[in-house]
Amino acid sequence: MLLSEPVDTLPTAQVLTLVREKGIVRPRDVAALGLSPTHLQRLYEQGRIQRSGRGVYLPVDAQPDEYLSLSETALRSPNGVICLISALEFHGLTTQLPHEVWLALPPRAYHPRSEWPPLRVVSMTGAAFTEGIEEHLLNGVTVRIYSPAKTVADCFRFRNKIGLDVALEALKDIRRKRLATLDELWRFGKACRVSSVMKPYLEAVA
Repeated sequence: MLLSEPVDTLPTAQVLTLVREKGIVRPRDVAALGLSPTHLQRLYEQGRIQRSGRGVYLPVDAQPDEYLSLSETALRSPNGVICLISALEFHGLTTQLPHEVWLALPPRAYHPRSEWPPLRVVSMTGAAFTEGIEEHLLNGVTVRIYSPAKTVADCFRFRNKIGLDVALEALKDIRRKRLATLDELWRFGKACRVSSVMKPYLEAVA
């Protein structure tokens, strides 16, 4: 006896179309349309969509790139900004391979819980949080990432967390690759209140 193809109800068909159009979908995206998120699980069990991480679904033929962890983080925390080691890796300014996604959030902001990708949240306020944000479309998701110059300034500010050697490597690379001017680095150094710390190193690479 031949097994027939699943017969879609209208809601299931709508959910499948949503996944195909958006690329990455969470249960809340389905619920926002007034549909039951159980349709996602049903489609997954039928092998018609993929599941990545906890509660994140993709088209069955999707081929996510190396930025999937950043995309999923942006979905879970749209107000956060990818920072520090994760931003360095995105901009090609480090040899470090982060095992977690570094995310900047204001103090007391909601910290998304995630088994995958693991998150490392740092608090930023004022201009240190709002300045230098770029938006990149990754796997169909708008991801907020700090610019190369802002990221380098952040590395000096959080040098006790990531190591001064990482900040110095990033500074040398950003100048070698001409991804930022000294004026840009100085401006973000002031925004992050580390201009005095950065000054001798900026003079050395001038």
